Amino acid sequence: MADLFSLAAAAAHAAANVAAEHVAEHGAEHAEPMAFGFITPGMWVALSMTAFLAIVVWKKVPGAIAAGLDGRIAAIREQLDAAKALRAEAEALRAEYAKKIAGAEADAAAMVEHARHEAQAIIAKAETDTTAMIARREKMATDKIAAAERAAIDDLRARAASAAATAAGRLIAQHHGAGADKALVDSAIAGLAN
Repeated sequence: MADLFSLAAAAAHAAANVAAEHVAEHGAEHAEPMAFGFITPGMWVALSMTAFLAIVVWKKVPGAIAAGLDGRIAAIREQLDAAKALRAEAEALRAEYAKKIAGAEADAAAMVEHARHEAQAIIAKAETDTTAMIARREKMATDKIAAAERAAIDDLRARAASAAATAAGRLIAQHHGAGADKALVDSAIAGLAN
């Protein structure tokens, strides 16, 4: 504060010296107006400047300006720190997702390979099952054909036996009488008794 007053006083003194030199060079006819006989316009400027600086210092304006600037600097530092933290977090997330993507790609490749092996195994099993089923169907068809042949043969034999029995019955009925039947029955009974 004392520096401001001494600076203002020096400015006023310099202004007074300039005014005195001006009066000495140009004479009294060009003299500047003076208040109270000794205060020149330069001195008024110096006094008003000194008063202004004294009020600024008294109201602590430089401290308020410095505090405002310090607050603004602190806020900017906080924003920069937050931005650095966000950038570090974003880079960490990016690295994490890059690892996840690489892992997912590896998993997808493994899944595709596993699916390919399973598909080949399913195809091989289907071929084996198809071959076995064809063999079973062929055997079933062969068995059905053999059973049908046996049934046809058995049916043919039964019809032949029936036809032979019918024909024999007719022949016997035509060629045998009651007496011949009695002799046959007696011989059959005699054969049973022995």
